[in-house]
Amino acid sequence: MNSLAKSISRKKFPTHLLVFLGPAFIIYTLFMVIPLVDSLRLSLYAPAEIRGGAEQFVGLANYQRLLTDPNLSPRLFGAIGNNFLFFSIHMFVQNPIALLLATLLVTVAKRASSVYRTLLFTPTVLSFVLVGFIWQIILNPLWGIADDVLGIFGIQSQPWLGLPGTALPVLSLISVWQFVGIPMMLFLVALLGIPEELLEAARVDGASAWRVFWGIKFPLILPTVGIVSILTFVGNFNAFDLVYTVQGSLAGPNFATDLLGTFFYRTFFGFQLQPGNPTMGAAVAGVMFLIILLGVVLYLAVWQRRITQYEL
Repeated sequence: MNSLAKSISRKKFPTHLLVFLGPAFIIYTLFMVIPLVDSLRLSLYAPAEIRGGAEQFVGLANYQRLLTDPNLSPRLFGAIGNNFLFFSIHMFVQNPIALLLATLLVTVAKRASSVYRTLLFTPTVLSFVLVGFIWQIILNPLWGIADDVLGIFGIQSQPWLGLPGTALPVLSLISVWQFVGIPMMLFLVALLGIPEELLEAARVDGASAWRVFWGIKFPLILPTVGIVSILTFVGNFNAFDLVYTVQGSLAGPNFATDLLGTFFYRTFFGFQLQPGNPTMGAAVAGVMFLIILLGVVLYLAVWQRRITQYEL
């Protein structure tokens, strides 16, 4: 026993872990952790009264003002509500479509599947500026083709991006079109990883394709469903680019497409004649961080625990 303990204690430290994980840890710390901590620190200060002076520590006063100020709180709660709508459309439109597309790709021939995967994933690699410009032309009520196509189904022509009731849902659907390829690929990999023996045994027992999917495939890809859900949540509460490209920093019309990202941009950098306030902008970023953190904690505490129990 003593010799075994000595051999364990003399076991060399796994230096290969430092070699492989060290660079990634350093880069992530420099460009993610340190800026995040400094942003949270900045949210506890107020701008210096004198140009070039030191910032003043005010504790949670910025957050209190953010929640109570009549000029800030309506924009904050409006942006949070819009963010939840933006996320819901992605969660209940994008992800089911991605799962459907992945299921269909599994059934087609390998060569055809690779072609379809490329076509469906192509919008994901396009820039937000290009996507926004293309869809602005398509949806333009004067010369866009969207109204002609929708007219076939009896849908009346209207400025889809110019009405408060339709601007955010339309932008959300544009984002769904652009990014549906990412969850599709994740679902596709999960479906391809299911042992063929299980599916063949179910077919031999007379199970229909519908029964095979919901009885075998879907339970086996539940971990991937959870990962896609939390990635959708985090990504949509960090959304900014598409709204800024199409509707500008004011997220019109009448802040109908305002998200936490655009609200943070206006608060931090300013807009029109209103000067920017970096410390208040950091407070907005702190609210974004808290919402995302709460969502991740709920995912780990509820969904991930249930999946682990299910697998055991």
